[in-house]
Amino acid sequence: MSEQIFFAVFLAVIFLILAFDLGIFQHDKHEVSFREALFWTSAWFGLSMGFYYFLKFYGHWIHNPETVEEIIAITEKYRQRLDVTGLSFEDALQRYRNLIALEYLTGYFIEYSLSADNLFVILLIFRNFGVRKRDYKTILIWGILGAVVFRFTFIFLGAELIQRFHFLLYVFGAFLIYSGFKVLTSKKEDEDITPEGHPLVKLASKHLNVFPRNVKSLLMFRHPDHRKTYVTPLFIVLLMVEFSDIIFAVDSVPAIFSITLDPYIVFFSNIFAILGLRSLFFLLAKVVDLFHYLTYGLGILLIFIGLKLVFEHYFDLLGIHAFESLMVVVSILVLSIVASLIRSMVLWRRNEKTRHSP
Repeated sequence: MSEQIFFAVFLAVIFLILAFDLGIFQHDKHEVSFREALFWTSAWFGLSMGFYYFLKFYGHWIHNPETVEEIIAITEKYRQRLDVTGLSFEDALQRYRNLIALEYLTGYFIEYSLSADNLFVILLIFRNFGVRKRDYKTILIWGILGAVVFRFTFIFLGAELIQRFHFLLYVFGAFLIYSGFKVLTSKKEDEDITPEGHPLVKLASKHLNVFPRNVKSLLMFRHPDHRKTYVTPLFIVLLMVEFSDIIFAVDSVPAIFSITLDPYIVFFSNIFAILGLRSLFFLLAKVVDLFHYLTYGLGILLIFIGLKLVFEHYFDLLGIHAFESLMVVVSILVLSIVASLIRSMVLWRRNEKTRHSP
């Protein structure tokens, strides 16, 4: 099976499942409940873990090596750390499958965790634009489809540039370190999004016919009296959501390149993380106040990934490879979530004591 056939089959299956999940075959505009969001979040996570096991047993289908020499050539091309010296072809193939499965899993957790910060920004956009909860689904459908197309372009173009200009990894690493420190030092609770003053909104208003109110949850429509095509405020919200995804992709995509330079593995980990974001958004919207320290954990995560890109040689000497990187990523996320839950519990008990005090 060639790379192109594997990739085409993968996209066909993913878009079929995506169509069902996003409700393209449905026409109801109901507000997504916590139970429904939890179900789909669990379903997408289970599917993502299933693909991990698929790579462990059939991951060689991507590049289809037929000899040990071809396995070595593939790993050298993408600068993957794999020693198959003296192994039979079957043993070397299994070791290669284990490697790419682990790279996929690490990249998935990195993308999924960094995307959580983007979801908080999207929630803030929705609140400041006064978007009705039943319209969340429409914007997220088109937002995720746009993200898939953009990530495809960004990942494969970025992989080609890195193959030609390896120094770009150091540029990406330095940018991630800067972004991490910026996250740690910024006061996000004091930030606010003012739709009227946003450059993207001003630009859209100059070049598009913007209708002053929403019309039946449509992004655009043709006015029967004016005979003009208008975009609604929901369309402007969609532009801001896509813009925020582009900004966050500048962090997350280079971060996964610190794990592997194989564009297919990077793309697979990105796509599975992105496809679960819609359901995760509705889940986080219900419990957003519980994860106060998650943003700080993401800042530390960005710094770690940036350091790994810049000082790749020293990390290799310390034995920090795909598995060790996965453990660091998971540890940072778990600690930030546990610390957030402890903080929420302490505040709840303090409020209870205050409320019951004479």
